[in-house]
Amino acid sequence: MKRLAALLAAALLGSSLFARVQLPPLFSDNMVLPRSAEVPVWGKAYPGAVVTVTPSWEGAVPAVCAADSDGKWKVTLSTPATPGPYYIRISSGKRKNEQRILQNVLCGDVWLCSGQSNMEMPLNGWARVYDYEKEIAGANNYPSIRLLNVTRSYSTAPKDTFEAQEGGWMVCSAESVPLFSACGYFFGRNLYEATNVPIGLINASYGGTNIEGWISMDALRTLKSAETAIEQGKNAVSADSLNVVKEQWLRDILSADRGLEGKKALWTGVNFDDSSWKTLRVPGNISPYGLGDWDGVLWMRREIWIPQSWAGKDIKLELSTIDDDDDTYFNGVLVGSTEGYTFPRHYTVPGKLVKAGKAVITVRLIDRRWNAGIMGEEHQVYAECNGGKIPLTGEWKYRIGSSGEDSDVPAVTTFRSDFPSILYNAMIAPLIPYPIKGAIWYQGENNAPAGQMYRETMPLMIRDWRERWGYDFPFFQVQLTSYHKGQAIPGEYSEWADLRESQALTAKNVCNSSMAVTIDVGDAEDIHPRNKQEVGRRLSILARKYAYGEKDLVAESPSLDCITICGNEIRVRFRNCGDGLKTSDGQAVRGFEIAGGDHQFHFASARIEGNEVVVSQTGVVYPQAVRYAWSDNPAGCPAKPSSAVYRNTGCNLVGSTGLPVGTFRTDDWPSSTTGRVTKY
Repeated sequence: MKRLAALLAAALLGSSLFARVQLPPLFSDNMVLPRSAEVPVWGKAYPGAVVTVTPSWEGAVPAVCAADSDGKWKVTLSTPATPGPYYIRISSGKRKNEQRILQNVLCGDVWLCSGQSNMEMPLNGWARVYDYEKEIAGANNYPSIRLLNVTRSYSTAPKDTFEAQEGGWMVCSAESVPLFSACGYFFGRNLYEATNVPIGLINASYGGTNIEGWISMDALRTLKSAETAIEQGKNAVSADSLNVVKEQWLRDILSADRGLEGKKALWTGVNFDDSSWKTLRVPGNISPYGLGDWDGVLWMRREIWIPQSWAGKDIKLELSTIDDDDDTYFNGVLVGSTEGYTFPRHYTVPGKLVKAGKAVITVRLIDRRWNAGIMGEEHQVYAECNGGKIPLTGEWKYRIGSSGEDSDVPAVTTFRSDFPSILYNAMIAPLIPYPIKGAIWYQGENNAPAGQMYRETMPLMIRDWRERWGYDFPFFQVQLTSYHKGQAIPGEYSEWADLRESQALTAKNVCNSSMAVTIDVGDAEDIHPRNKQEVGRRLSILARKYAYGEKDLVAESPSLDCITICGNEIRVRFRNCGDGLKTSDGQAVRGFEIAGGDHQFHFASARIEGNEVVVSQTGVVYPQAVRYAWSDNPAGCPAKPSSAVYRNTGCNLVGSTGLPVGTFRTDDWPSSTTGRVTKY
């Protein structure tokens, strides 16, 4: 009898809990409701419960509905133009535990911020924006900006809800903004300052992901070039299962590591015999050394000689970034460990370990997928003491401790969080049909190896999202900035240039969309440049012009209009120039290449004439094609004038307002990614 009573009590408690109104994180305290709109509000309650939604604005009429057999309910509110603040009472019964009251609700404009790591990059986290301390403190001045951080997730089927940081919307402040999208925040801040309209920002981004993960499966199946990715995506598993698989794989390779005996590192001692080990060069990817798609544990050793003047003093070890994780030892003693390929390695060797003479630095590298190695540039890898430096570049010894083959878990199912559609399912689908003013998008780095395919996937994603929301909302993307080394010779293949071209074609051909060119604010040594303030500003002026009607703004960069071949010169005409073209540094135009019928490009001379640039090269008598900024890092930033790889770079053509001209070409000759498709 007591057991029956306990079961009945548990059942009644469960019913009571389920009777309480349940809301997705979209509906919480501090939320932004789209202004002057018909806004759906939805959630769950007890099946059959009558749900009443009562807003506090003047003239509001309560919206009433009954929850269906699954407990789902949805009503529509007619929102006012005035910002508020307001409260909203949502009840499913007469008792207090059957109602929710949402406080501090504003009416304004809601923008979706999505993409990969350059959209995800926070003001202060694994990367820091310029003046981050000042910017964070200044966030207290914008309480009418509200932030919703969608927790990174993935799913093999569309979901109807999601998890969010702090459970829902946050008031913009020095406490809430540090881990929010820097690009999104600066975009929203500029919009608010220009419009004085409350701005809601939904950050749904996930670093290191392909665009295919953000497109619904129904849409992807219409694209022939996506067939390979879809087929590989059949290996996808649910988020929970994937985490289990990842953890099992990692346990397997760590336990199989032949360089460890229990917790004791066997291969780190200063007198350990590594004469049979192979060699590779640092910094750089290990793939050229026959390691290709290898994953697992790799041990790397490097001998150095410590001068007498360093004995007993702390040594700073600078190892740039390591892909993916590492444990670093000095003469057999662990001096640092880091997880994640984006974090610079700054380690200190205590002076008590430092003796004059031979010393050995050992890195136990754990690679989870794709690239591996001690990365970065040569000047970023060194040991330092009292201003003196010992370079750690050049040859290192290496030996494999364990490999993916030491696990029974298939590698292809182990690490992918961006298989086709699974990000859309988990991070975009649950937001629909909440009305958004528009979307900003910063992604493409992952898709650069198949850059020309992006001209199919990018328009498809925009159309897919718009069809599911039910209207053609404004869509503004960021063109990839400059990265890697500058261009050494003309006509080099460039995956990033191909991707930028695809982005530009999308902006040109897809209605109600545009693109912010950021080629001048990149960083040759960091795929996550820190000047997100300017990226956000450029996105905001696009929104002000095309979403808020400031028609007189010069919001877009100058772009190719047409060319005219006149003898041995090609005249390139531009649109969106404002009052005309100029160079950003007041010097001669740089960044153009020209080719004749032999398809061989040459660095070209160029001069500005109004909205045109006249391009020529003495050796090209019958020119046929022009390219501009056609390389991974055409801006040559950071500039190194004395370096050969930067000598002919530094594209500097801008419009009258300073917005830079982006990558373009006039030919359709085969390029570096012609015919490639996305592969996992």
